[in-house]
Amino acid sequence: MTLHAALITREYPPAVYGGAGVHVEHLARALADHVNVQVHCFGEPRDDPLVAGAHGTWEALAGDAPHLAALRHLATDLSIVAGLEGADVAHSHTWYANLAGHLAALVYDIPHVVTTHSLEPLRPWKREQLGGGYALSSFAERTGIEGADAVIAVSAGMRDDVLRCYPDIDPEKLTVIHNGIDPDVYTPDRRTDALERFGIDTDRPSIVFVGRITRQKGVTHLLDAAADLDREAQLILCAGAPDTPELGREVSDAVAALREQRDGVFWIDEMLPRPDIVQLLSHATAFACPSIYEPFGLVNVEAMACEAAVVASSVGGIPEVVVEGETGHLVGFHPGDDPFGSPADPEAFAHRLADACNDLVRDPERARMMGQAGRARVLEHFSWPAIAGQTAGLYRSVIEGRSVAR
Repeated sequence: MTLHAALITREYPPAVYGGAGVHVEHLARALADHVNVQVHCFGEPRDDPLVAGAHGTWEALAGDAPHLAALRHLATDLSIVAGLEGADVAHSHTWYANLAGHLAALVYDIPHVVTTHSLEPLRPWKREQLGGGYALSSFAERTGIEGADAVIAVSAGMRDDVLRCYPDIDPEKLTVIHNGIDPDVYTPDRRTDALERFGIDTDRPSIVFVGRITRQKGVTHLLDAAADLDREAQLILCAGAPDTPELGREVSDAVAALREQRDGVFWIDEMLPRPDIVQLLSHATAFACPSIYEPFGLVNVEAMACEAAVVASSVGGIPEVVVEGETGHLVGFHPGDDPFGSPADPEAFAHRLADACNDLVRDPERARMMGQAGRARVLEHFSWPAIAGQTAGLYRSVIEGRSVAR
């Protein structure tokens, strides 16, 4: 019998802005070799054979108030549930879709699988972004995770976080299945047209950051570290979509101040096409990931696949990806007690980031060898066919479990 799996997600191409969207895009295509996949996503209709439904905006909930955005997402969840009849399993990704998966399990008596890409209790800075909507996102996530038949953690670190944040969950329901990438897409590109377009000097070393402007990604700490970077190094920030106008101004002011101190500071505040990102990563002396919270850190895998050595905070699932001294450097991180989980000693953290980056800038041959080791690690551990096979096997397990329970 063919198994029908409904993947429920906010993000799906062409509207992908984070790691969860990248995950679902590639998981859906790889799963198609194992099960009948139907994707239900937010937004406009897609010309994609895997998309069974795209669910749009709601005029009655229009407005700029932060809580209205959360309400629109939950309204979209209800629309998705109505389109899931005939599915054998619902698989939701992020709080945006968790409630849809939970309700589908109730309406159609099918199992619900949740993949945890992040956890709302560990992202308290979202309160300043969503206002009262943070209470709604937290409710949707808790309801979906605690009611799920199975929970996939994208790292062992994330598994520990899930049990810490939601202690009522049966640990037997938790399975670790790592994220993955397509190494044929993220592969070294030795061309330089994208770098030249932005005025980047291809003869100088570069430190590259790719990510949204959010407290989680730690870009402000990298900017603090930049004052201590080797003067020969260029800093390239592919950073946009600030969580709040205030955070956007904070980053803008920090970049302006840094440019008064040194040259070679590039801020690309737009969503670049993937080939441009791949080229920037391929020419990076080091990729910097100063995150203060990172359940897995897919962007580090992308950088490694492009043969960039990685300098990353030793948080969450990152130590399961980056091997200290082999594929890059792990930077010790000690959280403080502020509402955002910022480093206890931000200045010391910034110094450690700078020291780790400088180690690679000053030894380019070592950085090159770490980059090659990183790609080899990606090919061995983070391929989509293996991840899809594990996921399809979990679907069959939870379906069988429900049948036995009846």
